Amino acid sequence: MRITLSMRERKNPYIPVEAEKIVPSILMKGTDVTVYEGNKERRLADLFEITVEGEAASVDEVEVVLRGDTSRVKRVGEYMDGGRITVEGDIGMHCGNFMAAGTIEVRGNAAGWFARELRGGTVICRGNAGHYCASGYRGEKKGMRGGKVEVFGDAGDFAAEHLSGGEVVIHGDCGDMAGVEMRGGTLTIHGDCARPCGNMTAGTCTVLGTVLGMIPTFERTGEIVGPDGGTLTAFVGDIANRGKGKLFIRNFQYLE
Repeated sequence: MRITLSMRERKNPYIPVEAEKIVPSILMKGTDVTVYEGNKERRLADLFEITVEGEAASVDEVEVVLRGDTSRVKRVGEYMDGGRITVEGDIGMHCGNFMAAGTIEVRGNAAGWFARELRGGTVICRGNAGHYCASGYRGEKKGMRGGKVEVFGDAGDFAAEHLSGGEVVIHGDCGDMAGVEMRGGTLTIHGDCARPCGNMTAGTCTVLGTVLGMIPTFERTGEIVGPDGGTLTAFVGDIANRGKGKLFIRNFQYLE
């Protein structure tokens, strides 16, 4: 079953749409659901032109396709438990919140809190992701617990904050404080970042670019051969928190 949602022209396209019901398990039962445009409850068909092709015996046979200007559509894929969502353009905040299974692919850019507190499944962003990608929400002590997040562009600040399990791969650069408060899982940054992994206690972070403002409370333990055959400097820490996390870096500069 393929369910295509094409965004209609809106009078004010900057008003956010709260669309947590855009998940395969809900839409396979029918598309007569409601979402919120700002503080107004709307039928899904008021905002999207909807086409349904085929049938599905299970959620894993369902694909939801979003077209048009969906950059202000929030919470798509929240608590998703199977199937596939394909976003042909950009997507708004909180895409993939608490997702447990299935696949989300965003072919444009993703706003903040992308794949927040992921439990399982695969979430892909072909463009750039905003701040707090694959992180925990404010006040939470556990962030992403499982699954995989892959960003082919850059990510903002606090990527993989409170990472506790699963795998996060950023092919571009990250902003400040990637992997801060890491408790498990694997974070790989192919580009540059600043001050990664502060207060880390466990898990593995690999930076194949340059770390700016290297945190001094990591203990250098030697060198290893990286996945691309180059040399990486190995650290353990954050020793200020009695941490035993592993941090591997291609190049680094300490704060002056």
